[in-house]
Amino acid sequence: MSLDSEKCEACRGDVPEVSEDELKELMREIPEWTPITRDGVMMLQREYEFKNFKQALAFTNRVGELAEQEKHHPEITTEWGKTTVTWWTHAIDGLHRNDFIMAAKTDKAVDE
Repeated sequence: MSLDSEKCEACRGDVPEVSEDELKELMREIPEWTPITRDGVMMLQREYEFKNFKQALAFTNRVGELAEQEKHHPEITTEWGKTTVTWWTHAIDGLHRNDFIMAAKTDKAVDE
């Protein structure tokens, strides 16, 4: 099953972060995303480019709707011609499988 067809599971603070091996495996499915660390928290980040602000904003709104549906919310920065999306699981201050699922769903939202 591809990541973009999976559903997020409810996350609590006692679930483990993805392991190094899981990280490597999951990154193969979302190769355009970059694992970053900010303030000691590992996150997934990707920049999407658009022709103008209107397209970037429309994409931002699609990602927002997706986040609401899955009850998992990213950091989104919208600029002229660019939207940056950052996923991580707040409950564990790190990466969970949900973040990879949402990254894949975010990629799919570009084409909508």
